[in-house]
Amino acid sequence: MSLKRLFTEHPASVGESYAAHGLHALSFGTLMLQGALACFVHAVCPWLCTTVGSRTVLRLHDRMIVNRSARFNQTEAPTEPTFLAEHI
Repeated sequence: MSLKRLFTEHPASVGESYAAHGLHALSFGTLMLQGALACFVHAVCPWLCTTVGSRTVLRLHDRMIVNRSARFNQTEAPTEPTFLAEHI
């Protein structure tokens, strides 16, 4: 496998350039860290950050699955878990 292909195959599979995919990944990582920190605070002080973790998961799900599905036709779109919103 060529070096260029290692860096471009996955981003291309989701309809993005290497740079755009990198920015999206950094954005997701930042939101995940914020949600994780809020969950750690909530574990110690349960009256704080009561919805931050679940809102973060829903926000990331919308960005990754729902918005991506709008760019692809239904046969190419990833399947979305139906249990997510019911259990958060």
